[in-house]
Amino acid sequence: MDRILIVDDEKGMRDLLSIMLKKEGYAVLQAESADRAREVVARGDLDLVISDISMPGSSGLEVLKHSKAASVETPVIMITAYASTESAIDALKLGAYDYIIKPFDIEELKLVVRNALERRRLEHENRVLKRELREKLRFDTLVGDSPRMREVLDLVARIAPTHSTVLISGESGTGKELVARAIHTQSPRADRPFVSINCGALPDELLESELFGHTRGSFTGAVAAKKGLFEVADGGTIFLDEIGDTSPAMQVKLLRVLQERRIRRVGGTEEAEVNVRVLAATNQDLEMLVREKRFREDLYYRINVIQIRMPALREKPEDVPALAMHFLNKYNRIMGKQVTRIDEDAMRRLQDHAWPGNVRELENVLERAVALEPGDAITLDSLSREVREGGRPAQDLPVSLTESGIDLERQLEGLRAHYMEEALRRARGVQTRAAELLGMSFRSFRYFAKKYNLIDGRREPRFNVG
Repeated sequence: MDRILIVDDEKGMRDLLSIMLKKEGYAVLQAESADRAREVVARGDLDLVISDISMPGSSGLEVLKHSKAASVETPVIMITAYASTESAIDALKLGAYDYIIKPFDIEELKLVVRNALERRRLEHENRVLKRELREKLRFDTLVGDSPRMREVLDLVARIAPTHSTVLISGESGTGKELVARAIHTQSPRADRPFVSINCGALPDELLESELFGHTRGSFTGAVAAKKGLFEVADGGTIFLDEIGDTSPAMQVKLLRVLQERRIRRVGGTEEAEVNVRVLAATNQDLEMLVREKRFREDLYYRINVIQIRMPALREKPEDVPALAMHFLNKYNRIMGKQVTRIDEDAMRRLQDHAWPGNVRELENVLERAVALEPGDAITLDSLSREVREGGRPAQDLPVSLTESGIDLERQLEGLRAHYMEEALRRARGVQTRAAELLGMSFRSFRYFAKKYNLIDGRREPRFNVG
């Protein structure tokens, strides 16, 4: 039964409204003044307040203010005389649902009351559904109950309501973007856009245009003005993935946006303010890059207000069963399959695997297994050969540690050059594909390919490995 408070200094008006509303099935409370109404409102549990505007002492506007302070969800209907309609308009500006002018029609008042209560119910249901959706997004995407994952989830819950910049670090495939989305969906910005961009996948000129937008004619092909992602995300969240791969020039521009919260389109002269929460991610050691002068120290401290480190899957093997079942159910739905379980041998092998590709690799293995499994259970035969045989075969070290020692940095450079050259060969010279084979960003691959003279296929033999 909806509870309605009637506030009026005239007893006859209170009684009239009370009788009418009780006949409609509502529970009715009365208050003869704004001070008395404040006491009732403070107790809570009201679904609607109906108040006269003109009363001795404090006016109905005070009742409205107290009601909204106690519960912004509770609608307030004001009753006013013809001579005080300006006060009624002021009441609407303060958050009143509607107003009724004396003398009023009873049927009109009944309709306004029903509409106000229906709107309150719909808004309440909408809030509940959004909260449930956020919780569903949180637990559907960030699966795991290991101590490491509980730490991550607890930290996400604590920082999501804030507006602080967050740096999410961890190896490729550990779910950094999922954490960013979880922060956004549980934040006050959840109703606004979440925009994601991989900073390492684009050359500087294109990345600047994507982030800040451009004006018409600012460069060849700019046939129309375009908003940048910072403008698109205004009021919401922007996720800068692989921020460690940005060039020094781009780092300067990002630092300026973070400091001043203003952007300027490529080719433009006017600046625009942006209200954006920045979440950044990297699979690199930014502290090391700062020491090597490859990442700006001031930008590092700007993005590293709060840091979340995503654990590698090998660091939390107890989460493998839950993740495996999550992906099993996901691909059952997508493929229309009925694979209901993973047998003990297969699950044991999944937990024993090193997972160099982390959660992303586990998902790929489960997708393949569901696709190939003819029965109702994933078995060892359903798993890929590398997982089935207990991981990748161990390889001999390319060079032995002698009594006189080795030049480790030189050896590591040689290994990188060797594998990059092999990746280019397998990718038939396509650098983006070669970078994918090595788990590198395109920007990093291009940098080292130039350094080792690999692009034209004529690498100088500067290293001697093995």
